[in-house]
Order: sequence, then C-alpha cells, then structure tokens
Amino acid sequence: MNERIASCMQQAISYLGEHPDEARYTDSPATATREGSLSFKVETPTGGSIVTDMPSGVGGDGSAPSPGWVMRAALAACDATLIAMRAAQEGVELEKLEVTVDSTSDDRGLLGMDDSIPAGPLRTRIRVGLSSPGTTEEQLRELVDWAHHHSPVGDAVSREIPLDIEVTAL
Repeated sequence: MNERIASCMQQAISYLGEHPDEARYTDSPATATREGSLSFKVETPTGGSIVTDMPSGVGGDGSAPSPGWVMRAALAACDATLIAMRAAQEGVELEKLEVTVDSTSDDRGLLGMDDSIPAGPLRTRIRVGLSSPGTTEEQLRELVDWAHHHSPVGDAVSREIPLDIEVTAL
C-alpha cells in the first residue's frame, strides 16, 4: 500500500514539476439543498452525499451531524490522509493512525446575540495518535508537522482566505 501511495505522489510531483500551469484549478463545487427544516444534503461529484442537520434546540431535528462537525471531520480526515501520504513517501509503515479534532464554540455568536463573539470555533484542537515499529517519537512528530502544514483543510481553517459571496434570487 505504501509503495503505491509513494509512487503516485512521485508521479504527481514529477508531472506538476514539468507542467506547473496545471497545478492550479477550480475545485469541484459543493451545493447544499434543503431537505427539511435545517437539514441539508450535499451531493459529491462521485455520486455520494453528505447530510447535515442542526440540533432541535435551534430548530433542527438533530437527524445528522451539524455542518460544524462535518468541518471538524474534514480536518481530521485531511490531516490523517496527509500523515499517511507523508509516511508512505518517507517509507514509514504506520501500524496505527488516529486523528481527533475538537473545538470550543460559543453559540451566542451563531445566534447573533453578540457581534463581538465569533460564529465559528473559538479554538480548535487536533490530537494525533500513531505508531510505527522502529520509528522514533521525533520522526512521528515530524510526519505530523509536515502533514499538517500541507493539509488543504488545515490551511483553509487556519489562514484567512478571500471569500466572495454571490446572491441570486431563485
């Protein structure tokens, strides 16, 4: 498995090194469609879907994870993926890999009760557990650091990026 990942990464690096104009692109869109009171379905480009809902305390049905949880799940999955990719690239066999993301929030921001309180998380924490026989803790820490610094989701939630909002009446 590691050899395939490392080989694919090297092919991508070589190709983009020769064709840098193909490295930048528009990501596939995600469109949320209302399914219920505060329940939304987002279909993936490959035919799957993600459904979100809010807790009943704010008018949802609590039938699915909240969008905030999906964001934490995306960060956990992205960092875990990048750790596995870097481990493969470095020839490190991971026996176990687990990434947990949690955050602290203040719902007064979400509810618009106090504009000085952010609507999103006040703080986010990433906990990584991993093991690899024959690999030092320092080597594992270097894998995690490299992966987090190259994680697209990690970058998106930790760096201010331009955001354009377009509104169309349907």
